[in-house]
Amino acid sequence: MKLNYKRVLLVGLAFFIIQLFWQTYDTIIPKILNDKFGMSQLLSGIIMSLDNLLALFMLPLFGTISDRTNTKWGRRKPFIIVGTVVACALFVTLTVSDNLQMKHINESVNGRFDAVLSGEDSEERRDVLGILYDENCARVQQAFEPQIPGVKSQIQVTRELFVLSGNIAPDSERVAEFRNILGDAENELKAYINRLQEFYSDLTVEARQDYAWRQTVASPFPMILFVGILFVLLLAMSTFRSPAVALMPDITPKPLRSKGNAVVNMLSAVAIALVIILGMVFGTGKAENALMNYLPFFATIAGIMLVALAVFTFTVKEKAWAEEADRINAEYNISNAEEEALAKQHKRHLTKGELRSLIFLLLSVAFWFIGYNSVQSKYSIYAGDVLGLDYNTAILFGGALTMLSFVPLAVLSTKVGRKKTILIGIGMLFSSFLIGCFLRNTSPAWLINIVFGLSGIGWTAISINSFPMVVELATGSDVGRYTGFYYSASMAAQIVAPVLGGVFMDIRKEFLFPFATVFVVLSFITMIFVKHGDSKPLPKKGILDNLGDGD
Repeated sequence: MKLNYKRVLLVGLAFFIIQLFWQTYDTIIPKILNDKFGMSQLLSGIIMSLDNLLALFMLPLFGTISDRTNTKWGRRKPFIIVGTVVACALFVTLTVSDNLQMKHINESVNGRFDAVLSGEDSEERRDVLGILYDENCARVQQAFEPQIPGVKSQIQVTRELFVLSGNIAPDSERVAEFRNILGDAENELKAYINRLQEFYSDLTVEARQDYAWRQTVASPFPMILFVGILFVLLLAMSTFRSPAVALMPDITPKPLRSKGNAVVNMLSAVAIALVIILGMVFGTGKAENALMNYLPFFATIAGIMLVALAVFTFTVKEKAWAEEADRINAEYNISNAEEEALAKQHKRHLTKGELRSLIFLLLSVAFWFIGYNSVQSKYSIYAGDVLGLDYNTAILFGGALTMLSFVPLAVLSTKVGRKKTILIGIGMLFSSFLIGCFLRNTSPAWLINIVFGLSGIGWTAISINSFPMVVELATGSDVGRYTGFYYSASMAAQIVAPVLGGVFMDIRKEFLFPFATVFVVLSFITMIFVKHGDSKPLPKKGILDNLGDGD
């Protein structure tokens, strides 16, 4: 039994489309809500959880509906085609309200500048975004100026002493002493400068967002329009996510699903990398582009989604491929057709052990999604405000390592099993988030990249095995329903993640990684109690079968 990589890749284009959207959504929508509408982390987290709230009900519903659908194109394909087209149209339309808010802010700022230039007094001056920067600069100087002259004076004195010590022997202890004093003074000044820059940056970001929020409150229509379009867009995405994810198990024999899931997730990593590269091209992560026009970027992403949909539509033969998978399953005595016939006679119930494993598995899914998604949904903000970095760089590095890890981790799952591979992945995720707790704007870039690389590999080990463990408990007739269970657990977690993450970040932005670490630990504990969902490896006929076979 060998995996048909070509078919899985073509089917995986549906997941590629989904990931293109969600990667853009997770990185850009929080920035729009914070930078242009001036929302707090808590309020933006609530908006960001809308998709997960919808998915909690929509994914099982449309998973079940697609199970019962029978068209000449197949069970899943019609949902994917219609859903993608509608989502792309709404995705581009979303920028209309975004630009409307920017127009409103610019007109308001220009009007107040005109008032300032005409001589009107300081009440108007305090409402002008650029003047808020000046006021913040004065606050910085007031906070640090009393200390800086003392440091400068110390440096000057030590320099003069060093010059006067020219007639002292080079190996004299006095020379070494002067050098130490000079080095300490310069380091102290550098520390003050770093603190000044960090303080000034915090104040200017705070001022910009405060001004944007006041404009949102004064004229809420752009925000209402934005959230309304976003809601309908998320509704469209929810209609085809379960059918898209269920399609791979439909056309893949059961023992090969972990390997097939690895291939699908590899396409997901390609989508993430593509969005990040385009983000770097369009400059979405640059501080000076916080108020940029996102229409060209969104239109490019939507265009790629439609091209992928066209390839998917004209190459995937869902019904024929699903029937062939059933024949292979029958050959190995794991026929979905037999399970479906049995299910028609009497509904299959899980044993107590299987049910307990399913509950603990879904709890684990919820916990690691809370930890991981809280970082994912807030990192574009965290990177700029705490680390002083373009968020695209670290995510791109993590995505590259993720892509390289798919096949090795899929092979590992065939050797040690899905559960052990997931526990290894949780351990890697824990290690990366624990290091992340101590990262600041003075941390070296390579260390931040390692954190994201390690978390990407760990997440891959979890994601390529957790979904197959859930659907392993399903019969052929209810794969869509169990797919809905899996995504209900993950979506429920992602309702909580951005909200709680926002609460902790509003208290102190540095609390993001400790919050995520706690939930990763909880997922490890619950995963220990999962006893079902691993599949039995089939005997290998040759070396190449290790790449073609799954568990």
